[in-house]
Order: sequence, then C-alpha cells, then structure tokens
Amino acid sequence: MKKRLIQVLGFLMSSLGWLFVLCSMAMDYWRIVQLGGQGGSFIIKVAWYWSNLWKDCFTDSTAVTNCRDFPVLWSVTPYVQGVRGLLMCGLTLGFFAIVLCFLGMECTFIGGAEKTKDKLLLAGAVFHIAGSVSDVSGYCLYINRVARTTFAATVGPGVLRYDLGPPIFLGLVGCFLILLGALFYAVTVYRVIFPERQVYAYGGGTYMAPRSRGRTLYTGYYKPPSMQYGSYMGSRPSNSSRISKLSQTTPTKLSERDAFV
Repeated sequence: MKKRLIQVLGFLMSSLGWLFVLCSMAMDYWRIVQLGGQGGSFIIKVAWYWSNLWKDCFTDSTAVTNCRDFPVLWSVTPYVQGVRGLLMCGLTLGFFAIVLCFLGMECTFIGGAEKTKDKLLLAGAVFHIAGSVSDVSGYCLYINRVARTTFAATVGPGVLRYDLGPPIFLGLVGCFLILLGALFYAVTVYRVIFPERQVYAYGGGTYMAPRSRGRTLYTGYYKPPSMQYGSYMGSRPSNSSRISKLSQTTPTKLSERDAFV
C-alpha cells in the first residue's frame, strides 16, 4: 500500500512539473523592462518592453501592444534557438517518461510481471531526470544571457537591461517537481538496482548468496558437510532407493505351483 501511494504521488508531482514546463514555453514576459515617464520617473510607467521564445513586444501606457514575431528557424538568435531545443528535448523525454511510469506503476494492470513493471518504472524515472536536466539547462542558458546584459558595467546604445519574468521561475519550479517525482519512483524500485541478498544457515555458520541478475547461485540451503552432496545434485531420491521402497510396499504374489510346495 505504501509503495502504491508513493508511486501515485510521484506520478502526480512529475506530471504537474511537466505541465508547468509546457505552460512556461507558451507564456509571455520571459524578460521584461519598464521605462519611466518624463525625466526618467519610475512612478509613472509609460512603456514596457518584453520578450518570450517566439516574439519581441512593446506595450505603451494605453495598453496597446505591438509585437514582432521571430523569423524562420535558421535566422533566430542562437541562444533563443538553443533554449527552444533544450526545452523541446526535455518535453520529448518527459512524454516517454510518463508513458513508462504509467505502465510500470503497481496500481495499473498493464506492463507485465512485477519485475518487468519495476524495470519500466526505473527507466521512466531515468527519463524524467534526463528531461528535467535538459529543461534546467535551457532555463539557465536564458538566465545567463539576460544576467550578462543586466549586470554588465557598460552596455551599448539602445541595449536594454531586462529583468527575468514569471515563466522562468514557473519552469524552474516544474523541474524541481519532476526531479522530486522521479526520486519517489526510484525509492519504490530500488531493489531492482540493489537486490536483496539472501542469507542461508548451514552447520554452525551462515552463507550469503552472491548477487546475480534475478537468480541466486543455489536454490536450496546449505546442509551439514555430510549432506552437502544432495544440495548440488538435488533433493530427489535416486532410482535405486525408489526401487527398494517400491519393493517394500508392493505385496509379493506367489504362483499356484509355489503355493502347494
């Protein structure tokens, strides 16, 4: 029951995280700067310049917005194209991760046997982590580009010092939820990575079976030295012992000639 509850919680958290990342790609105000009024007043704002992954926009004090869409793929600013690629790569990995985790969860009735479902769940957790790292790399690339201009000692004429907008923080929160959900998945199937080693008792000591892929070296337990031969050859009796037992239990029938002798 605890395993199932942890897996459901991980599924909800990771799915919510991917939803945050997906929403951040479509949101506006990835970066924004506000310009003051006459004399550079910061109390009365008259203009806002802002951008996202798809366009640059300008909004005046009358709430009229004019935008310029980014051109075709091969003429977009390189860092914007890199952020797009990293986020889309992460979303692709996240799609496969959600499918694998859904098949591998204990509460679903598809995916095969228990060991197969655990392996699927572990693979989904790895995909979640890889996708989250890809998304974090995209956000960090965008943050680095904005921060370099914002904290530069001098900038060229016409270069604006932008601030980070809400989509960046929403995406980072989503990545954190994805990593946390993947951690919950991995906790429930850690035995796939570290299988439990069985300890057998023999004589006055113990024997720990070596780790192997799904099987131990010996299926039975160790017996005292005088009886170890049976543990290797199996516990089934030999043919001679079967014949002797059969002769003891089967009644002997005498022929009519022997009966009158």
